[in-house]
Amino acid sequence: MQTLTLNNGIQMPALGLGVFQTPPEETKAAVKAALDLGYRHIDTAAAYGNEHEVGRAVRDSGVPRGEIFIETKIWISDYGRDETLHGFDKSAAKLGVDQIDLLILHQALPSDFDRTLAAYRALETLLADGKVRAIGVSNFMVDHLTALIEATSVVPAVNQLEIHPYFQQRSVLDFDDGHGIVNQAWSPIGGITFYPGYGHDRRSVLQDPVVTRIAERHGKSPAQVLLRWGIQHGRSVIPKSTKPKRIAENIDVFDFALTPSELTALDSLETGRRGGPEPETVTLAAYGRAIPESAPVSLLSKVPRGSKPAEE
Repeated sequence: MQTLTLNNGIQMPALGLGVFQTPPEETKAAVKAALDLGYRHIDTAAAYGNEHEVGRAVRDSGVPRGEIFIETKIWISDYGRDETLHGFDKSAAKLGVDQIDLLILHQALPSDFDRTLAAYRALETLLADGKVRAIGVSNFMVDHLTALIEATSVVPAVNQLEIHPYFQQRSVLDFDDGHGIVNQAWSPIGGITFYPGYGHDRRSVLQDPVVTRIAERHGKSPAQVLLRWGIQHGRSVIPKSTKPKRIAENIDVFDFALTPSELTALDSLETGRRGGPEPETVTLAAYGRAIPESAPVSLLSKVPRGSKPAEE
């Protein structure tokens, strides 16, 4: 597995399993399959409602906790200093861990950016206290990042964005690259995972003839070509699947390389069409939702980093 070095020196696997829109009842099996296949990076979020199942899969996998990079996100309803600190407590309890590898803010909240800043400062506190190993953001645009960096002390380690050949957000990617922020792609194979109500009439990048021709040339699937495109551009990719066959296919991307001309051809597919909400439209009124408290402590077994999970 190729790794990326974050701006604080932490190593993060370049490819991980995302569990956006994965029902809780399917999450444990998907994460367990991924870990069995060699994945060591799992991306979840408080708003996904499946952190508990991710934690159970990690604990039951038999893989030492220190080998698994767990990433989760604070939802906008838990922004604010005290609220975000409590958001960490809720996520850590559901995951059953004492330390989270990467904790990020799920969205900017442009209508109340002071609350966003307070949330990020809480992440800085958690980082200083050793409760998280790295901090970052998701779906932050250049103006959000500029305001955040000017008002806080720690440059985000990661910015998780919609990134695939049809929607590349180059101005944000360039800003992140210039500030040592790793770009992480949600929907890296473009056309499989959509936000509810967005993009259902959009063409899938998987069916683009440029992509399929390159896939045929390498004896790979279109999805593997798109993941390889992101990795060769130095990005983190977190494809989502619940099917063991697809999960296995998605990690099998480290035995070939795209040529410079193939990378250029894929770069040229930009449509400028976003598949999720416009970041500027995200408000508490429209998107706020209460994040439940943790599952009962008796159902969780906290596993410190570096130790082997206990058997149930």
